[in-house]
Amino acid sequence: MPENWSAMISPSNWGPHWIAAASVCAVLLATLILRKVLLRLMGRFFQALSTRSPSVEERKRIETLGRVLRHTVSLIVLVVGVLVGLNTVGISIAPILGAAGVAGVAIGFGAQSLVKDFFTGMFLLLENQIRVGDVVEIAGKNGVVEELTLRRTKLRSFDGAVHYVSNGLITTVTNFSTEFAFAVADVGVSYREDLDHVFEIMRQTAISLRADDKFKAVIVDDLDIAGVEQWAESAVMIRCRMKTQPLEQWKVRREFLKRLKAAFDREGISIPFPHRMLVQDAGPTTRLAGSPANGTSDKPLG
Repeated sequence: MPENWSAMISPSNWGPHWIAAASVCAVLLATLILRKVLLRLMGRFFQALSTRSPSVEERKRIETLGRVLRHTVSLIVLVVGVLVGLNTVGISIAPILGAAGVAGVAIGFGAQSLVKDFFTGMFLLLENQIRVGDVVEIAGKNGVVEELTLRRTKLRSFDGAVHYVSNGLITTVTNFSTEFAFAVADVGVSYREDLDHVFEIMRQTAISLRADDKFKAVIVDDLDIAGVEQWAESAVMIRCRMKTQPLEQWKVRREFLKRLKAAFDREGISIPFPHRMLVQDAGPTTRLAGSPANGTSDKPLG
């Protein structure tokens, strides 16, 4: 090692440009390390809360809040790091902060829809209206919530299409994944069938479905038959429902209708199809006075 090595590495012998560059690198490195540490600590904290939560609903809420807060903290740390880096190289951040305040007011007036998006997204999270993984209908679109931020909501529909909905457009939220759901089915039978017998077949089918190992964990209660819903053109419509776990109502409904069709076939219960009856009036025809019945004229030609 040279004798003057310590003198060479002494900051007093560096040029001002090297000192500024080293300071900026140190600030950026500290910012990245702080960001990584905070995100990891927050991830572990929310994961511990999610593990201890007693219900699936609470776990979904914690995971959604954790994801949004991690994004917010990451953005704040990066902005503060940039400001500190500018101050380190001698650029005063006071005018920048003042300009940012004025720009914030101008943006608030000019971009009211963006501000509305953020406020709506904040209340959606605080009131636990939407969580990642829920099946919802918002702004005329429906699907699974894949991403939820303070500005927008990302939905994936059943056919795979992705919908990006600005939170400011959300006025009504229909959530199909909260606490429990109902598998609702309208069953049509012929007018000549004994409805009491039909009700009994429906209950037996529901009992056998609930006893199945694949469905006993998702069906919460027995079949509830509301009764005759309406008299349709060619069928008596019977409405029924089964209480299920969230997001399981569609699977239960499909399997119930499948088994009910087989049960109706075994019992000879008719499932009608639309048909119409045409009635032709065969009454006597009328003719003008003086005209023969065969439609020819008795009046001579010429």
